[in-house]
Amino acid sequence: MTFLKELPVIPDSPPDAEGGDPWAERVSVGQARPLSPSQASKILQSRKPEWLKIRPPGGEAYTGIKKMLRERNLHTVCEEAHCPNVSECWASGTATFMLGGDTCTRACRFCAIKTARRPPPLDPNEPAMIAESIASLRLQYVVLTSVDRDDLPDGGAGHFAETIREIKRRDPNVIIEALVPDFRGDIEAVKTIVDSGLDVYAHNIETVKRLQYRVRDPRAGYEQSLATLRFARQWSIESGRSKMYTKSAIMLGLGENDAELGEAFEDLRSFEVDVLTLGQYLRPSLSHLPVEKYYSPEEFDALGATARGRGFLYVAAGPMVRSSYKAAEFFMKGVVERDRRISSHKKAGPDAGASI
Repeated sequence: MTFLKELPVIPDSPPDAEGGDPWAERVSVGQARPLSPSQASKILQSRKPEWLKIRPPGGEAYTGIKKMLRERNLHTVCEEAHCPNVSECWASGTATFMLGGDTCTRACRFCAIKTARRPPPLDPNEPAMIAESIASLRLQYVVLTSVDRDDLPDGGAGHFAETIREIKRRDPNVIIEALVPDFRGDIEAVKTIVDSGLDVYAHNIETVKRLQYRVRDPRAGYEQSLATLRFARQWSIESGRSKMYTKSAIMLGLGENDAELGEAFEDLRSFEVDVLTLGQYLRPSLSHLPVEKYYSPEEFDALGATARGRGFLYVAAGPMVRSSYKAAEFFMKGVVERDRRISSHKKAGPDAGASI
């Protein structure tokens, strides 16, 4: 049964943990109050600026990918999350595959993906079907993501890892970016993902610290998300895996300010996150959080420059930038391929004569 994205409005000071609120200790004084869908629907949305005009999806490549997905019963975050770039990406033959079905166990107030306490069981054929689809599209850089599956003991980490291994088994040269859940902070689940052989470990903090409880499901959290990103990096080093990068994303327009964004940039870098994407939040429906501000392209440029000054390896910032963004993927593809050439040269020895 689907449940509404409805959570109580919290008081300015969190209730005592013994007062019956299981999330009380997760909420600190000063965090923004959540809006229920009924409250959000009363807030009318202002007209989108010209730079956010989106052409409707279409074209031969778009139609072909959509047909393939329907035939194989596969899902993409492009469709489920109403991504504004779906037409552009699918027209160029790229898509972000979503594992674990199309139903999430969490109820974040910015997200259009449907929710349920107990989604349908995992499809055991999904890893092979996704691997076959990637092979048929001849993709060199693959982005995988998934819904949150808090109903499963490992949060779906094993299913995610099996998909990565299946793709690598067919073509070890495919570069895989995995945009994963926080697995409720379970480090064993994080280990499972890292050990699968991916190249980029991505997890989004979504917004600044103050707005976490307003924007995300209460099972998520700022510190929890940061901790999983840092542990993924540490475990990849401790386990002797090949070089792995970490990545995160922030949506703008939810009520944050420049000082809070600066703090988030600093926190991400202190937790050794390599890549950051900054994009405009767009309201999926009147039941979702309203847009507090539309940032101009010039403001995105300025914030991108500020983030780069914090030492990120790469920053993609723009109104239409999303977690899975082609410019960031193109950059990471070059970085991973460079690392592979260096590693191959070292293994071959100094007399191999390979150029780097």
